[in-house]
Amino acid sequence: MGLIQTNQPAPDFSLQASTGQDVSLADFRGKNIVLYFYPKDDTPGCTIEACGFRDGFQKIESTGTLILGVSPDDEASHKKFIQKYNLPFLLLSDPESKVCERYGVWVEKTMYGRKYMGVARTTFIIDRNGTIVRIFEKVKPEEHADEVAAFLKTLS
Repeated sequence: MGLIQTNQPAPDFSLQASTGQDVSLADFRGKNIVLYFYPKDDTPGCTIEACGFRDGFQKIESTGTLILGVSPDDEASHKKFIQKYNLPFLLLSDPESKVCERYGVWVEKTMYGRKYMGVARTTFIIDRNGTIVRIFEKVKPEEHADEVAAFLKTLS
């Protein structure tokens, strides 16, 4: 992981959302944010994770929390992914992986002996003041939405 740690301000950014609008982290000040980084739309682990957040959406939203997903995929890919799985939250496009780099989740990976750069599945919980209060690394997609919801209950 990169230099980002808990109890420090979340780096601001501006990215294109699945709605076509540019959004910045600062736009959501005053709300808790689940900022989750994932490798690719409509792949097995990413679909499980996104659908977990979809299924837990009301529980998470009831804590005054907004969910934002970030991947290198483009707006068109995000729109298809949202429509296919009825995702009720914004997905943000980071095609040059600049925000992924700032958050320390753009890392070297290995598959079948081949090295490549990709997104390490990681979630940041940002409080109403814009401070990172929890980082979930090496996320297991199957149980992740439940562990995030449980943590959010502890925030006031």
